[in-house]
Amino acid sequence: MSQWVGSMMSECYKCEYKSAKNKIFHERRLCEFCSYFAPDKKELFNIYVEEKTNWRDLQTYRKQGNLGGVKQKRGMVEKAKEGKVMSRAPFGYEIRKGKLFPAQNSEMVETIYEDFLATETSLNQLSKKYGISLNGLKKILMNFTYIGKIKFDGEVHEGKHNHLVSSTLFNHVQDKLEKMLRRRKINPKAHNNKN
Repeated sequence: MSQWVGSMMSECYKCEYKSAKNKIFHERRLCEFCSYFAPDKKELFNIYVEEKTNWRDLQTYRKQGNLGGVKQKRGMVEKAKEGKVMSRAPFGYEIRKGKLFPAQNSEMVETIYEDFLATETSLNQLSKKYGISLNGLKKILMNFTYIGKIKFDGEVHEGKHNHLVSSTLFNHVQDKLEKMLRRRKINPKAHNNKN
């Protein structure tokens, strides 16, 4: 998609920054900074490069010499798109050779889901029953990993691991959680008295 121009000085099409490190990207020369943020799709790229920027406005960022967290996030987005593990293994899984596998306690995840659906027990009581923090229980009940997917940055991608609960069970749990949340917003005192 992109290639280095070489050692000759060239001007960035978007910000007009002159550098020997400018790249050719979709037939346009861009500086390292502008090419880093350039969209891959040609239609979006064309819109992006026509929104001109003054290179002086970017100097503060350029002087830092790296794009730090932005590069890291981009790498994590790519990792999620490939269905790879994003961080530590969620409850019920373990990581072996960089991949998620069901752990010894994996069957407990489905039991928690089914118990949540079958009873009118509060989340607080359910968390105590399983010896999990309330936030830990919420994470288990809302985690897309359990249906074989990876969610990152608001997007859901197909994972490369086995699911621990069916999509149907997961969706029923999400519906019940949503109803509980709506009830809680309507009548917060009644919810607090259940705990």
